[in-house]
Amino acid sequence: MTMHLIRGANSLNTRKPKRKLTKARLEELQVEWRAHNKLMKRTGNHDLRYNDFNEYLDYCHGKVKFKKEFKEYEPDTTYRRTTPSYPSASISPTGANASQLGSATGRPKRQEYTGTLVKGIATMHKSNAVPIINSEQATEISRMAK
Repeated sequence: MTMHLIRGANSLNTRKPKRKLTKARLEELQVEWRAHNKLMKRTGNHDLRYNDFNEYLDYCHGKVKFKKEFKEYEPDTTYRRTTPSYPSASISPTGANASQLGSATGRPKRQEYTGTLVKGIATMHKSNAVPIINSEQATEISRMAK
């Protein structure tokens, strides 16, 4: 005889068999229930404690579905700053508030070297640019005797 496949049927049983509750397992669960309630009381989660052992059994076996209620966000106003608010100044240099904008200035000019103190720039080891002021420095850098 040969086995024939039936469309839509599966011959593999992937479910785990349900464990039967023995007296020893019930005692273990009672100890865990007390420990769970003690932990929830210690951490301040009083609403997660189970008053009834049967509720805890349902929780352990995944039979309890928790529904979260929607709570609208309410900002905490107890820690707000009490400093006064200062309005911003309008930024119009030609407007009525132009005299109040004492710190509003234009862009600074680009700095350029226009003097004759530095004669040139020498390159020392590893591309280090060094300014040359007089001829003695030029000879020292060329001999690398610094």
